Amino acid sequence: MLIIENLRKEYHKVVAVNNLSLKINDNQIFCLLGVNGAGKSTLIKMLSCLLKPTSGDALINDYSIVKNPYEIKKFIAVSLQETGIARNLTVLENLYFYAKLCGVNDQNRIDEIIKNFNFQNILNKKAKTLSGGWQRKLSIALSLVSNPKILLLDEPTLGLDVLSRRELWKVIEMLKKRMTIILTTHYMEEAEYLSDRIGVLKEGKLLKEGTLHELLDETKSNCLEDAFVKIVMGDK
Repeated sequence: MLIIENLRKEYHKVVAVNNLSLKINDNQIFCLLGVNGAGKSTLIKMLSCLLKPTSGDALINDYSIVKNPYEIKKFIAVSLQETGIARNLTVLENLYFYAKLCGVNDQNRIDEIIKNFNFQNILNKKAKTLSGGWQRKLSIALSLVSNPKILLLDEPTLGLDVLSRRELWKVIEMLKKRMTIILTTHYMEEAEYLSDRIGVLKEGKLLKEGTLHELLDETKSNCLEDAFVKIVMGDK
């Protein structure tokens, strides 16, 4: 379980995450929704121990992001908006390179990733020659080399076409069987398709959290987009 307790992040007196508290259970896909500047990316970076909180804490498998960041990094992985690939290496070289960085010496693990992401026909292509969709898939695949228990995805399908987005959804949905996934997104359809639970952020605050059906019922809405607008605009 991931437990967030009064987590706060300030940048020169600008509050990006405002005393946020939340619980996320194992083997769930939890989607964070919010307009630009809502604090989604900042929250992901704090949970992945890339940013230190101004105050508050989060416990991941009973380890504190404040006191035990190195322990947490052993079982989490993150894929940020910036595609994390070595552009001049081939797909296969990227996989081996990241495996070495993570101390992973398991050919079966590499073979499994290649199969799950359908990399068989592009293994020898340099990453910089791939389409945006394939680059995003490779970036997420690299974050899985260490076989994490928790995967943090920041806008995983940003800028992808409809078909590439749908293909990536299938991969993310498959991963839920073995890990907890927390992702941020602007796409309502993406949250509807993938999420077990959804959190709505505005100005660093968590306004609402629940299942899709709970949010629809509470706001008397027919779709998530309408529910999101009502929640963010304060229309009860």
